[in-house]
Amino acid sequence: MVLTDNLVEIEGVEFRYDVRAVLKGIDMRFPRGQVISIMGLSGCGKTTTLKLIGGQLRPTRGVVRVGGRALHELDMHQMYALRRRMGMLFQFGALFTDMSVFDNVAFQLREHTDLSERTIRDLVLMKLNAVGLRGAQQLMPSELSGGMARRVALARAIALDPMLIMYDEPFAGLDPISLGVIGNLIRRLNDALGATSIVVTHDVQESLKIVDYVYFMSEGVVVAQGTPAQIIASDEDYVRQFVHGQMDGPVPFQYPGAPYRQDLRLEAVGG
Repeated sequence: MVLTDNLVEIEGVEFRYDVRAVLKGIDMRFPRGQVISIMGLSGCGKTTTLKLIGGQLRPTRGVVRVGGRALHELDMHQMYALRRRMGMLFQFGALFTDMSVFDNVAFQLREHTDLSERTIRDLVLMKLNAVGLRGAQQLMPSELSGGMARRVALARAIALDPMLIMYDEPFAGLDPISLGVIGNLIRRLNDALGATSIVVTHDVQESLKIVDYVYFMSEGVVVAQGTPAQIIASDEDYVRQFVHGQMDGPVPFQYPGAPYRQDLRLEAVGG
């Protein structure tokens, strides 16, 4: 694997579902050892970008490189080998509901390694201890709170000590305490593993506390990027509206329709 300063590079990437353009020529760089966030409204292309990085999708045009290797040039076996060095935390955790906490975290180790059960046990306990849930190893997912389930999913995502960890809305549906815990874990575990983390999220305030860099997407393009300090100070209308939760801005409050007075007149005539 070719070593470069950037673990992931996206160059001129376009992606379409049939005739619908989802990504319209984006460029991104994800340096080794950093936590980078991709933000934007639903449907702007964030999750599609994660799928392209994970090799689930192939770009219509452009190139995605991970570790210096263009993903579209890899065969199936090479892609699977690369994916074993990636961790993924899905939205709401996506734990296996019929497996205990221990077995959820052990799953990748049993699936992708020839380690003994004793070694797997030690590694699972180490990962669970890192997220504060070693004592919950025998619980079932139905017995966990939302925050606990997300922490188990995080332990599973780092089970193989990945070089790249991707998070799809890791803060969704969490209470303030759990949200802060997950945010701190993302930062601490990334630094401890020397990994690169990509966080797709709508939670601006929590993300800006832990990330090194931010990409803002809108309608399939990158409209702004910078460090947390640059994003907070940005005078870009879209960024300011998103960061500060403003009602008025490039993203309209009202769904497009006829003028309100016109609708009232039509109702009066109809009545």
